[in-house]
Amino acid sequence: MSASTRPTRLFASALTAVALLAGAACSSGDPETDAATAAGYNLTADQNRITTDEVPEIAAKVPQAIRDRGTLIVTGSAGTAPPLRFYADDDTTLIGSETDFAYLIGDVLGLDIELTAADWAQNFVRIDSGEADTFISNVTVTEERKEKYDFATYRLDSLAVEVKKDSGITFDGPKDIAGLKIGVGSGTNQEELLVQWNEENIAAGLDPAEILYYQNATDYYLALGSGRIDAYVGPNPSSAFHAIQSGETEVVGTFSGAGADLQGEIAVLTKKDNGLIVAINEALNHLIENGTYAQVLERWGISSEAIDSSVINPPGLPKKPA
Repeated sequence: MSASTRPTRLFASALTAVALLAGAACSSGDPETDAATAAGYNLTADQNRITTDEVPEIAAKVPQAIRDRGTLIVTGSAGTAPPLRFYADDDTTLIGSETDFAYLIGDVLGLDIELTAADWAQNFVRIDSGEADTFISNVTVTEERKEKYDFATYRLDSLAVEVKKDSGITFDGPKDIAGLKIGVGSGTNQEELLVQWNEENIAAGLDPAEILYYQNATDYYLALGSGRIDAYVGPNPSSAFHAIQSGETEVVGTFSGAGADLQGEIAVLTKKDNGLIVAINEALNHLIENGTYAQVLERWGISSEAIDSSVINPPGLPKKPA
């Protein structure tokens, strides 16, 4: 089995496990049909996505160069974070809630969507260079990022601490990471929080945590399963899903992606002052109003992360003290 095929097949099996838990009471007798129906997930390249109509008055606010091109170029993670952004069973087509939102925004703006993928840090480079118009991939609003980018929010940012089942590890707050080996995605806001908490714990005389960095879900789950790390900190939707499908891990705590004093929010990111964020913000609010926004969240099992309205550049994860 190739490395590119393995994550998708593992995910397909995972969806079946979740579906069986959710739909056992309403079985049709066909396990595959029941799995697809109960989970509400479509793993094929033919997504039959939720769609909506163009809104000309919002579309008119898109910068002329993008309108003339007719395409909104969307960059995001390389596709290993179900149910947010991952590859379909053809190992080529990007699917998930983040791609669904991208396509819906394109509908409202009257633009075709071109999805691209890159490692986390490279997505910012693509926005900086103009290679991509938007970054839609579980991006948290932070004060540091707001210096270079504009944001339009569309989802709450909840993070999770995932550990091996029956490990005895608990999480009630930052002090509980002391002495642990913890995996995290490099360059993410969860990394920033872990580093901050670790520094505070060391200053308070607690044992330091060892923070280890991963780019792909398969890598950190292998590390967690083998005991090379004690815990993984990442997006709650992905951790909650993995814990159910694997049966070998559990989420022992959740927290805001902006820290203890602020509820973090996930947002569409654009280059600062390029004129695009107003149109995207209005498109998102239109999707919230017409109900298609809620349909996407429900489709991927993340309705608990809904917001009431999209906001441009809200308060974000604070910058570290100088």
